[in-house]
Amino acid sequence: MKYWLLKTEPDCYSIDDLKKEKKTPWAGVRNFQARNFMRDDMQVGDMAFIYHSSTKDKGIYGLAKVASKPYPDKTAFDKGDEHYDAKYDKSDNPTWFLVDFAFVQKFEKPMLLGELKLDQKLEGMMVRERGSRLSIQPVSEKHFEYILKRLA
Repeated sequence: MKYWLLKTEPDCYSIDDLKKEKKTPWAGVRNFQARNFMRDDMQVGDMAFIYHSSTKDKGIYGLAKVASKPYPDKTAFDKGDEHYDAKYDKSDNPTWFLVDFAFVQKFEKPMLLGELKLDQKLEGMMVRERGSRLSIQPVSEKHFEYILKRLA
């Protein structure tokens, strides 16, 4: 099993949205490294923290799990979608992929970025690094278990 951190803007899609919908395709990722994580590395059952970014209180708000194998992100082919990508609009040889995520848990209290940065036990975690903008990040099992114990 692998562990992940998924960044999302809460006014666009939040842990509450995932809780309500139960499962969602993680569409619109347009970074090759993040795409590769979904396409090549994620397996059904992998766990992921839902991290709210671009907000005053950035942090880990909940837990989800990978609920599908990777498949083409159809938003890349939809000219009416905000994630349409004319440069890669080739449905016979897709560039962009996604996986579905299922809701697992919303934490009573989030673990905010400030806490993540101050906790020396989380040293080396990508989200703590200055300028870390990648929307999908691997998380070590050690860091994942430690955060889960703190939040559960």
